[in-house]
Amino acid sequence: MTDAPLRAELLLDREVPEDLRRELVAAFDGLGAAPVRVRRTLDHRGAADIQWIVLVSLPLQSFLSGLGAEAVKDAYDTFKGVVRRTARPAAPTAGPARPIVLQDAATGLDVVLEPDLPAEAYALLAALDLAEFTVGPLHFDRAQGRWRSVLDEAAG
Repeated sequence: MTDAPLRAELLLDREVPEDLRRELVAAFDGLGAAPVRVRRTLDHRGAADIQWIVLVSLPLQSFLSGLGAEAVKDAYDTFKGVVRRTARPAAPTAGPARPIVLQDAATGLDVVLEPDLPAEAYALLAALDLAEFTVGPLHFDRAQGRWRSVLDEAAG
C-alpha cells in the first residue's frame, strides 16, 4: 500500500446490525483502511430508495492495489466474508440481496460488490486499474469474466 494511511468512510443502512458494523470496521482496518467515520442512513426513504446496504468511500485505487499483497491475504479473505454476510438479507423474506458499494473518494467511481461474487471477481478486483473507466458503476460480468461499466461502453 502507500505510505499515507488509507482513510475510509462507511455509510451503513439502518438494517446493518451492530455486530456486522464491527466486522466491517475490523475488515477495513485489517486491510489498512482505518475508517475515519461510520455513519448510518436516515430512516426516511423516498422514491429513490437506496439500493446498497453499505457505501464505503476511500482512495479506491490505493486500496485495490494493496489487496494483491501477500501480507494482507488473511485480511482480504476476512473482507470477502464480511461482504457476503453483510449484503445478504437477514431473513429470506427481507427482500433481495443489497450490495456493498466501494466508492473512490477522488473520482466518485463506484464498484458494486454483490454477496455471491466468485473468487475470480475478487482476484480481478485486486488488479483492477480504475483509470480504464470514466463512468460507473462497475459490476462484475460473470459471462465475460471481467469488471465492466455498461455506461462507459455505451458512451464509446
